[in-house]
Amino acid sequence: MKHARVIYQHQTHDATERDGQLLLDDGRSVAFDAVRWLPPLAPVARPRTVLALGLNYADHAKELAFKEPPKEPLVFVKGEGGLIGHHEHTLRPNEVRFMHYECELAVVIGKTAKRVRRSDAYDFVGGYSVANDYAIRDYLENWYRPNMRVKNRDTCTPLGPWLVDAASLHRTYGDPSNLALQTTVNGQVTQSGNTRDMIFDVPTLIEYLSEFMTLYPGDLILTGTPDGVVDCQPGDVVVTEIEGVGSLTNTIAAAPARL
Repeated sequence: MKHARVIYQHQTHDATERDGQLLLDDGRSVAFDAVRWLPPLAPVARPRTVLALGLNYADHAKELAFKEPPKEPLVFVKGEGGLIGHHEHTLRPNEVRFMHYECELAVVIGKTAKRVRRSDAYDFVGGYSVANDYAIRDYLENWYRPNMRVKNRDTCTPLGPWLVDAASLHRTYGDPSNLALQTTVNGQVTQSGNTRDMIFDVPTLIEYLSEFMTLYPGDLILTGTPDGVVDCQPGDVVVTEIEGVGSLTNTIAAAPARL
C-alpha cells in the first residue's frame, strides 16, 4: 500500500493511493494535483534521527576519484528540518557553484531496533520512500564527514511522494535489493543505477547501525546514490524515481537575496 501525507483545503490528511487518486482519511477522493504534498512519514512516526550514507555505490565512489570503496558504512546525521514534500521547491544559495541531486532509497524503520541481526533486519523496516539528498560541493571539506552546510540545509531533502509498506514491496520484488533508480533533469536522463550496486545493503546497514545505537519507529536511513550527478540551476525540474517506490518531482529555486 502507498501512504501519503498531504494538505487539502488547509487541513492536513493522511492518505492512500486508490485507483489513480488520493483517498483521504475522511473518506474523500481527490486528484493528485489538488493537494500539497508533505513528507510521507505520519503513518509510522516522525523521525528521531535521519541517517545518510556517503559513497555507498561503488560507481559513485569511483566518480569521485576514490580508488577503493569504503570498508565500512560512512554515515552522517541530518536534521529533519531539511525534509520537504513532492512538488516542493529546493532553494539554491546564490553564491554556490555546484549543487547536485542524489536519488536515494529511503528506509523507514517500523519498530524499535537494537542489536538486530542481518538475517532479521527486514522485520524492522516499516516502509520505503524516495529521497533526493541534495549536496552543495562548494562547502565540502571531507568526503567522509560532510560538514553541516553540505547536507543539512533547509529544503534540500525532498522525500516522497509515497511511503510504500515494506510488506507490499517485498511481496512484489522480494526485497529492495534489485530496484532501478533514475534521475532526470528537465526531462533528460542524467543518472541511472540499481540498488543491487549498493556496497552495504539495507540489512547490513540496519545490523551495523543498531549495534551501537537504537533505531526508533520513523527513523530514516538514506542509502546513498549511484554515479551521474550534475549541477542544478534555478528553474531546473528534477525527478528522482525508484522502481516500485515512486517518482519524486522537485524544482530548484534561487534563494532570496540577503538584505
